[in-house]
Order: sequence, then C-alpha cells, then structure tokens
Amino acid sequence: MKNRWYMWLWSLLLTLPALGQEKFPFENEIKTFQHQDSLSFPKPDGILFIGSSSIRRWEDLEQRFSRYPVIKRGVGGSELSQWVKYFTPYVLFPYHPSKIFIYAGENDIAAGKSAQTVTQDFITLWTMIHEQLPKAEIYFMSIKQSPSRAGTYNVVKQADKQIADFIAGKPHMHYIDVNTILFNTQTHEPDSTLFQLDLLHLKSTGYDRWEKVLKPYVK
Repeated sequence: MKNRWYMWLWSLLLTLPALGQEKFPFENEIKTFQHQDSLSFPKPDGILFIGSSSIRRWEDLEQRFSRYPVIKRGVGGSELSQWVKYFTPYVLFPYHPSKIFIYAGENDIAAGKSAQTVTQDFITLWTMIHEQLPKAEIYFMSIKQSPSRAGTYNVVKQADKQIADFIAGKPHMHYIDVNTILFNTQTHEPDSTLFQLDLLHLKSTGYDRWEKVLKPYVK
C-alpha cells in the first residue's frame, strides 16, 4: 500500500510541470509540499489543515496541536475554487486524512465572487472529498471578516450562513465559527488588535482564539 502511494506521488510530480504550462496556480508552493512528502510522507489518518494564507501563515499550528498528527497545507492567496479545480490530487487525497479542516473562501469573495458561488464551490469540494474519503470528518472553518475587507462583510455573512445551512445535520460534517470569536465583545465588530498591520492576517493573539475553538474538534 505504501509503495503504491509513493508511485502515485511521483507520477503527480512528473505531471505537475505540464499543468504549470496551463497556468497552474501557486505551482511552486505545491511542488514544495511534494518535495517535503518525498522526504517524509505523512502517515495516513492524520489531521489535515488546508486553505489559504490564514492556514499557511499559522506558523505554530503544528506546535499548538503537537499531541496530534497535524499536516499543514495552506496555500497563500488561494481561493476555494482553486482547491476544487487544482490542488486536491496533490495535497489532500494522497494523505488519506481522518479529519480535514478547511479555511477558504475569503479570497474568492475579495475577488468579487458571490456568496452563492462560494457555497457551490464548497459543495463541490465536499462532494469530491466524500467520494474519495467517505469516512473522513470534514470541518469548515467559517470565513472571517477581516477589517481590511470591510466592504465584503455582507457577502461573507451570506456565504457563512449558506454553508452552515448546507452542513447542518449531515454526517461527518461540521461548521466551526472562527469569525465571531474575533469580535470585540463591546462593539460586536472584528477586533483589529487581533490582526496584523495589514488588517487581514491574524496575530498570535488571534490564533489563540482559533486554537481555543478548534481544540475540541482536533482531539
């Protein structure tokens, strides 16, 4: 079984440059992950975190959950639609994770996509994962309202609600609110002190709040 997965991995390594000629997004980041995997391939049944820069820039993610087999595969700037179209054969399915945490959709909305489009992309991704890994637990981390993107708040709220409604009651599916936990308790708006100077990415104190809400699910 192990040799079979290594052979598949190397076949993907060989085909990725061809895909790169078709403007494969974030090709270098995907190749970096594949190089890491060629040196030490993660064991199956790990806990996989995928998504955009909020995952990639969570520098101490593995240390915070050091008791568990966490695999971090954030691709900075990536959109949910790109995970659907490009990335899953390379940095999702080969690992056979038991749990998959997804943070994506914020960049899609910032690029002008509607809540309905983001929701449909998530449903497509869920369908793909469910078909390939029917026993995996899937956790959607809600899209956060970043202060630098205040103009998208309404769309973010709509997408979060639509995805939460889709997930409700489905087996092996979980919706985790990682948005409102970043709010100032007095203003009920995103607390800018939890964000870096760009008002987009989280500081360590922001990740403290994410860790607290994620911990019961990572276990």
